[in-house]
Amino acid sequence: MTQNPTPIGMVDELAPTPRERTPFEQAILEFVLRSGPPDMALMARVMDPAVRTAYTEAEVEQRARDWPFLGLYRGENEAVRKDGKPKVVFIGDSITEIWRHGDPELFANGIIGRGISGQTTPQTLIRFYPDVVALKPTAVHILCGSNDIAGNTGSTTPQDYKNNIMAMLDIAQVNGIKVMLGNITPSAGFLHRPEVKPIERIAELNDWLRQVAKERDAVFIDYFSVLTAEDRSLPPEYSNDGLHPNKAGYDVMRPLALAAIGKVLSDV
Repeated sequence: MTQNPTPIGMVDELAPTPRERTPFEQAILEFVLRSGPPDMALMARVMDPAVRTAYTEAEVEQRARDWPFLGLYRGENEAVRKDGKPKVVFIGDSITEIWRHGDPELFANGIIGRGISGQTTPQTLIRFYPDVVALKPTAVHILCGSNDIAGNTGSTTPQDYKNNIMAMLDIAQVNGIKVMLGNITPSAGFLHRPEVKPIERIAELNDWLRQVAKERDAVFIDYFSVLTAEDRSLPPEYSNDGLHPNKAGYDVMRPLALAAIGKVLSDV
């Protein structure tokens, strides 16, 4: 069978490119969500240099082909448009993407997830129209920022982050979409960027997120306060890696999300 050539340049249509998880990504997903004592076999899979190298190569190829991952949800979005508009779209990074796996019952009955692991807000902003606005939801849940602080797509500034969040607010509200704005969840450090110390930066940006939500008539969701330890880290009972919530962490976040959803939908 002859395979279709890789498209070059601007073409009339592009096929969806759903995520094909590398062994590293699958191991990370299992590691992040699991509960109980450490699983050494799983830890070995996460730390395997060959597995990590394969993931890095896949990431480099993905960024060269589709930097904002516009193709990942292309097929799902087409199906959603045919079925009718959703109530709420959750957009963000790994915390949003993994949430679908950690609490699938939340993402049902018109609530859909559009998170992508590793993404920064410039990537999320580029996806905002096709993955949110084009679906015509009643409301959007925005939760992102840790990867900007880590510098996943290069060095950036607090103002760059703020500009991207404000642009998403503008796009949503001019299209009649109500906004729920979650603050950045706690973390004392990033395993993939150990040189970055995020505690003070998270506090700075969370203060701003609260203020801009008030100014822009968005529903603010304070996930940080219900998850944080006294030292402003994400404690072991809520996380296996100090950054991503585990199942228990998502269980704590769920009531806040549902309360915000109830508020925005009741105002319609």
